[in-house]
Amino acid sequence: MGLSLYDYRIRQRDHLLSITQALVSRLNLRGVLRLILQASVDMLLGQSGLIALRNEAGDFAFWASYGLPPALVDSFSLLVEDVPDVSRIEDFSIPDLADKLDRIAEATGLLLRQVVSLPMIVERDLLGVIFIFRAQSSRFSPDDRQILASFADYAAIAVHNARLYEAADTERRRLDALIDSSADGIMVLRPNLRFERFNRALVTLSGWPAELAVERHHDEVMVWARLTSRMTLEDAVAQGWPIEEGRALYVEGELRRRNGSLVSLGVTYAPLMTPHGRLLNIIGTARDITRFREADALKDTFISVVSHELKTPVSIIKGYAETLRRPEARDNPGLVDEMLSDVVQEADRLARLVDDLLDASRLQAGGLPFRDVDEIDLEYVAQRVVARYRPRTRRHDLTMSFSSDFPTIHGDPQRLEQVLDNLVSNAIKYSPHGGRIEVRGRANPAEVVVSVSDEGVGIPLDEQERIFDRFYRVEGPETRAVAGTGLGLYLTRAIVEAHGGRCWVSSTPGRGSTFHVALPRETGLAIWRDQSLV
Repeated sequence: MGLSLYDYRIRQRDHLLSITQALVSRLNLRGVLRLILQASVDMLLGQSGLIALRNEAGDFAFWASYGLPPALVDSFSLLVEDVPDVSRIEDFSIPDLADKLDRIAEATGLLLRQVVSLPMIVERDLLGVIFIFRAQSSRFSPDDRQILASFADYAAIAVHNARLYEAADTERRRLDALIDSSADGIMVLRPNLRFERFNRALVTLSGWPAELAVERHHDEVMVWARLTSRMTLEDAVAQGWPIEEGRALYVEGELRRRNGSLVSLGVTYAPLMTPHGRLLNIIGTARDITRFREADALKDTFISVVSHELKTPVSIIKGYAETLRRPEARDNPGLVDEMLSDVVQEADRLARLVDDLLDASRLQAGGLPFRDVDEIDLEYVAQRVVARYRPRTRRHDLTMSFSSDFPTIHGDPQRLEQVLDNLVSNAIKYSPHGGRIEVRGRANPAEVVVSVSDEGVGIPLDEQERIFDRFYRVEGPETRAVAGTGLGLYLTRAIVEAHGGRCWVSSTPGRGSTFHVALPRETGLAIWRDQSLV
């Protein structure tokens, strides 16, 4: 006994209700499509069915099947070879659909006599096709097609929602990846200034783990030890910020990290607002500006040091020149010779200062020029340097000690003489009470090592690496009066490393220092090919 129309509608309603519940409960797409397909086959008194979805390339693939052996599903691909790309159900018709089904039935041995197909369309976009098959010869009626249309609509909605969800999920994961991989710290704040997001870079900058920072108030985490900006975020919000979207707030200062240490930080806060002007979030971007602060400090140091170092020889030269212009000075040839000698020394000092500044500038720009590359006898170079400085000091005893097997090496003789000149000059300057200064040379199978020792003020352990930095000078009662720019050791290391070597210092405060320069015995010619220290 057949079903009454009332029972038929009840069954259809129950099926649509279960499908609606499945859509709401966010079952996976394949599960929802199979549920739709099963209900469609049941309502149309069919034996089996298929749902094919179109991909971005326009091709179709079967996503759900019901009542068919899984191994034979691909045999139905003939049905979707020439699906028309239409935007309305009324225009949809697959050419020779019945003939194609006959060929499939013959090839697979399946008892299939009738087929009905309807497109799944959302917003005039063809998403896929639903097929229902019958084993009996009774044709699908217009009512059958109408019933199937309702199920096709649900299938289209499921596909459309799944693709929207997938696109949103992909975009969310992409945004998460961008936020977490950013070198800058990124925070997302709610309107009440509590953290919603806290990326890895901000964990490093602040010292707060993300799981502890999220849901805390901004001012619990972002604690400023010192501000160079005129207001904090909370001050700005209290004064009515933001008035409009796009008006960012910049805060800069010393942030106290969770462990108590300080970091120089600049934070830009940008409001995210609704079209109606309601604040949704505040996006903060934090950047470590320690290097910028150091660069500013270095610039100030450069101006201070250079102005002082330039002023001293210029003042001496000018003073002696004014003295030599007086008539009484010309009556004392000895005084004239002494003053002219001092003028020459100060002019040489000024020239060395200018050369050092130029070399430092060239090094920052990418390289120092070689004047010549040749075989060098470093013992002879050291003799020249020692002979030049012996007449300039009476408090120091300059000695040399090189091993008998000390070999020659390849390099730039003028640049390597500049290295030894810097080291001997420093040894004299930083041993103001005099003492012994020794230049020693030894060799091993891989390299030669030249050392310059003094009995001066020495260098604290925590400053022994920094003395090779540009403009860095050890500050102390005995070193404050020593003239210098802080460029000598910076250039020394650059020249030595460009030759493939290394330099270091061993020192004890109050007992002197020894600077070591190690250079390879065999330097590859490729290092010298561009004739520049890079």
